[in-house]
Amino acid sequence: MKIWNALTPDRERVKTIAKKYNLSAMSAMLIEEKNFPDQASIAQFLSDTPVFESPMLIKDMDKAVEAVRRAIMNKDRICVYGDYDADGVTSTALMYSFLRSRGADVMYYIPSRESEGYGMNDNAVRYLSTQEIKLIVTVDNGISAYEQVELAKSLNMDVVVTDHHAPPQILPDALAVVDPHRKDDTSSFKHFSGVGLAFKFAMAYDGESADLTSLLDLYSDLAAIGTVGDVVSLTGENRILVKEGLKRINSGKRFGLGTLREVSGLNKQALSAGDVAFSICPRINAGGRLGLSHRSVQLLLTDEKDTAKTISAQLNDDNIKRQEIEKEILGDVERVLLSDDSVRFRKILVIAGEGWHQGVIGIVAARIKDRYGKPVIIITYDGDKAKGSGRSIEGFKMCDGVEYCKDLLTIFGGHPMAAGMSLPTKNIDAFRDKINEYADKLTDTFYPTIELACKLIPSKVTVGMVESLAQLEPYGAGNPAPVFGMYDLNLIKITPLSDGKHTKLTFESGQKYFDALYFGMPTDKLLYVVGDKVNIAVTAGINEYNSVKSITYIIKDICFSRADNESLLRSSTLFDSLMCGAEVTPEMRSDLLPDRDECAAVYKYLKQNKGFGFSAEALHNRIAHPTVSFGKLCVIINAFAELGLIVFSGNYFVMDIHLADHPSKVDILSAPVIKKLSGS
Repeated sequence: MKIWNALTPDRERVKTIAKKYNLSAMSAMLIEEKNFPDQASIAQFLSDTPVFESPMLIKDMDKAVEAVRRAIMNKDRICVYGDYDADGVTSTALMYSFLRSRGADVMYYIPSRESEGYGMNDNAVRYLSTQEIKLIVTVDNGISAYEQVELAKSLNMDVVVTDHHAPPQILPDALAVVDPHRKDDTSSFKHFSGVGLAFKFAMAYDGESADLTSLLDLYSDLAAIGTVGDVVSLTGENRILVKEGLKRINSGKRFGLGTLREVSGLNKQALSAGDVAFSICPRINAGGRLGLSHRSVQLLLTDEKDTAKTISAQLNDDNIKRQEIEKEILGDVERVLLSDDSVRFRKILVIAGEGWHQGVIGIVAARIKDRYGKPVIIITYDGDKAKGSGRSIEGFKMCDGVEYCKDLLTIFGGHPMAAGMSLPTKNIDAFRDKINEYADKLTDTFYPTIELACKLIPSKVTVGMVESLAQLEPYGAGNPAPVFGMYDLNLIKITPLSDGKHTKLTFESGQKYFDALYFGMPTDKLLYVVGDKVNIAVTAGINEYNSVKSITYIIKDICFSRADNESLLRSSTLFDSLMCGAEVTPEMRSDLLPDRDECAAVYKYLKQNKGFGFSAEALHNRIAHPTVSFGKLCVIINAFAELGLIVFSGNYFVMDIHLADHPSKVDILSAPVIKKLSGS
């Protein structure tokens, strides 16, 4: 369940934008909804001309260029110190390739996620000193490496930091610290990924004589992958890098990307930013999650086709293995949630397991967040040490919640939507309690939401309207693909795809029939049946087959047409609080406490249908009792199970209810959950 927020455009402003910039009404509406501050911002957004601010406006960029230029002139050996994710890998490849082209004696170093963790570490710095390194240039890390920079200096190595993460109060004492988020930085665009900053360094190094066209031709593909992979805002200069980078990726000039596209099954189509995010980046990341990221860097640098094919196959195999590990951990997490109410019904889900792969828990946290609609932290522990990764929803700042628990943590960091942490294993339960204590103190509720650009009537949507949206690409963070709402649709057919891994739904609306694809929704997990009346939230694209174009709809969310999602979520939250042992409030009692007639109505439905095998949301919709709230229905089901009237398995998202063979005659109001609510 999600709350659907529909935007309301200013129709007169839409007309003005459409006329001035020669846009379709739909494109103009989407531009209007972005609330650009002025016409110049709109023109820049729509322009295909690459325009970059001077890189020298970034604090310490001049010092970084001077340090690297001096090292090259003195023939000092340089190390590019990177990171193991897609941004760190592409940052490393770009900086290494650029410095080598300018005559540097240069190597690169990527720390192991498993044994070294993120950023500079003491052992790596000592190792680099044995390799006769005189200058370390960090990319996508280093802003918090104060102690490691001091160690490097003591070993006669200089350091230049280039990073895009939030700086600590005390900066490392490096020759240069290039980070647009420094308080004393005066550059106007702050949202670069690590690779975007590396590209700006290349511009700065070449100075006024920089050939921007050549730099974009050589490196924009790397910049695009890292920018998309790090989920930074696709606005301003990032948007330019990705637009230009997609052109180069689709031109097939880089061997490694060509072979990676082949193993991804994307070699016959022009890649979008979404393809990069969901097919290219995961395979590059796979090297860091399960193996060694230097293979990913090597893939992006090699000119040997056989080498590229070998590494691409290895990364694809790693990605498959990562998916298998992810599936296994997901199963473990679901079993914990099913077996432990004290974990499952909390506002913040904190699930811990021994020996879960550290490189995969962040992905698992994102999956569970999407499934349960709550902020999630997955923790893996080994002995007395534990590490966690969290993902959040709008309205709950994960970084603030984690900081509230800092006395229980050894290391932590992150931003509103994601965080990472290390802690003693013995503190896991206390951490779960304390972050939920923080959530309970918040005055504002937080529910999963989806933003709708507008409502669409299927019969009025044309291929031309959808084609016009290409002017707004590439889509990503800061410029998401528009999501449209379609309402009161009759579900008339369900078709499994890819052996049931995905599902195609066929709808009827106003005598118009159309399909929508529900990727990632296994057919046997679908909570809707033919005959249901539903609303869907979709993105729209164009498919071309045998020169015939048609509209492709991708489902992002679905709900029953009669559903009031905000009321459902509010009622669900009250039920969760009850199940967590919270003190019963008047609001909980009013919403959750059933009477005998309401219980009888639910039991009658279950008896007539010989049980139920979908979600509580589906059951609530099908019973459609005027006074039975969603939370009250969950209480009734719980009461039936407590009294042995039903056998209940699963959870309230996917449940299986069977009537007991020979139920005893009982007083439904004697069920413990109802007695707790009534105070008896």
